[in-house]
Amino acid sequence: MTEPAASSATGCVVRRATLADLETMIRHRRAVFEENGKTRDLDLVDRNFAEWVPPRLDRTYFQWIAEQEGRAVGSAGVLLLDWPPSPRDPRGGLGFVYSVWVDPTHRRRGVASAVMRAMHVWADEREVGALALHASDSGRPLYATLGYAPTNEMRLDLLARRRG
Repeated sequence: MTEPAASSATGCVVRRATLADLETMIRHRRAVFEENGKTRDLDLVDRNFAEWVPPRLDRTYFQWIAEQEGRAVGSAGVLLLDWPPSPRDPRGGLGFVYSVWVDPTHRRRGVASAVMRAMHVWADEREVGALALHASDSGRPLYATLGYAPTNEMRLDLLARRRG
């Protein structure tokens, strides 16, 4: 495991999350949904996420936390997907980035960039072929500076269709 990385620019230390950080992971993920206006069933989402993480953490799901003076001020997670081989990556596999969040009082200071860069180092060490994410409008400029490019993804929301 890569050692925690201190960023002099942000004053933060970025480290991999452990199960002891579960409440922080839940709180940050919830904040992402709330800030994007997705508030349906958040208490249920929190409970289910709390059950979902433990068997996956450091196996298929990995999360990084940025701390400043011992306080978690940002985080992001990635889920390794069993993606089929393709001409782009004959080995297959994909890391899907989730829940990139920074405390509003620490935004525009490089915290998200530091967390994402730590994730990128880890992904390079594991030889992950690609990382993908869904970007908010405010996050797009950051991801573009980190080398992310728009793709042609489309989605059919079956749950929404069934709800009517």
